[in-house]
Amino acid sequence: MTKKAFIFLPDGVGLRNFALTKFNAIGTALGFEIVYWNNTPFKIKEELGFEEVLIENKKLHPLTTVYTRARKRAELNVFDKKFNETVYNTYNFPQSYKGLKNLIKSINVDFLVATNSTEKGLESIRTKIKKIERSTSKYEYCKKQLLEHQPDIVFCTNPRPTQAIAPILAAQDLGIPTATFIFSWDNLPKATTLIEPDFYLVWSNYMKNELLQYCPYVKPEQVFVTGTPQFESHFDRSLLQSKAAFYKSHQLDLAKKYICFSGDDIVTSPLDQYYLEDLAMAVRDLNNQGYNLGIIYRKCPVDFTDRYDAILKQYQDVVVSIDPLWRPVGTAWNEIMPTKEDFALQANICEHTEFVGNIASSMVFDFVAHNKPCLFFNYEQPQLKKGIRDIGQNYKYIHFRSMPSKEAALFVEDKKELFPVIKGIIDGKLSNVPQGKKWFEVVVGSSPTTASQRIWKAIKTIISKE
Repeated sequence: MTKKAFIFLPDGVGLRNFALTKFNAIGTALGFEIVYWNNTPFKIKEELGFEEVLIENKKLHPLTTVYTRARKRAELNVFDKKFNETVYNTYNFPQSYKGLKNLIKSINVDFLVATNSTEKGLESIRTKIKKIERSTSKYEYCKKQLLEHQPDIVFCTNPRPTQAIAPILAAQDLGIPTATFIFSWDNLPKATTLIEPDFYLVWSNYMKNELLQYCPYVKPEQVFVTGTPQFESHFDRSLLQSKAAFYKSHQLDLAKKYICFSGDDIVTSPLDQYYLEDLAMAVRDLNNQGYNLGIIYRKCPVDFTDRYDAILKQYQDVVVSIDPLWRPVGTAWNEIMPTKEDFALQANICEHTEFVGNIASSMVFDFVAHNKPCLFFNYEQPQLKKGIRDIGQNYKYIHFRSMPSKEAALFVEDKKELFPVIKGIIDGKLSNVPQGKKWFEVVVGSSPTTASQRIWKAIKTIISKE
């Protein structure tokens, strides 16, 4: 008998892995009836031709954002105490106390955090979140949709959004098995899992251990190690153009070797444009010594600032901008959507550049998949002043402890090191690829090309358990 899978999209994050890849085609070939339970502005039926059920009720309980913010902060406090750390609280963003509404909300959050930063207190907050979301019109709305469509499973593509809470509770209360996918390598230590489904799908054994460490209410038998569809496109050779064709399509100089500078968002790297400038100056110096190098600047898809413009203009002799093929379907950062075409573009940039320069991004794994090195900038800029975040903080985050060795990336600790490191990479004398591949396997798992199949296998197993 055909089984109906509701692929639940609480926000746009899951589109990349579960609507724009081969995930749907694989599930269909396995005999599943796939319906996207769609809480996003993206028109799946219209754009992709897939069946969808729209969630039009977006109404949270008025206190949900207060309790979910408090939950995250209290969890991070518990992690700091439990693991004898100070790093977890660096994942917090400052609260706003401007305006009466923000003031009242932030004071309530502060009170809840002060009185509930214990395991027992966290359990109390988690229980409260479920109670208030069960009282909402959204919960009843989702319950009605589920009763009408009778799915055999609800698979949530992202456990972070508050919009996911009521739909998952509605499914559980109807006895429909629920599962979620941990979508990013840094989700778990950041305390961002807001839903508590019946099952969890993770990238690797490393991530499974993290999940059990940070979510003590989860049991090992609830966790499936599947890999992630995020990197599958890098192993699909059919997406790759020849070097000549790629260069021609982007008006690149076929005589040059190009370096990729992968831009960061303004929160991760507020002075990111100056690292691009440093790379451009080093490339000019190398070109003066007889090299013929250029830089492809790929901006962060959710960065809409003009902070790079002056640098791009000043160094247009060495820097070419190739924008990601993403597009907005809403106004929030998580409503800027990738396209199928961007998978191919990103894979070709990785394939046809010499290495990537970046700050603390998972692009290290994209490039290692193409046997290309990754350079991480790790020095302060002179423009750093009070109130501007130091990028060095990124490398202290817990997810960077997954590195099997410091050689898993090429860290540039001083601007003076940049020229010789670039020269060493171009000359074939420096590479992080051997250790980078080991890091890739730790984080992503050992079967990066079969993640979609393994996710469907897990979904089939979950349905058969019920």
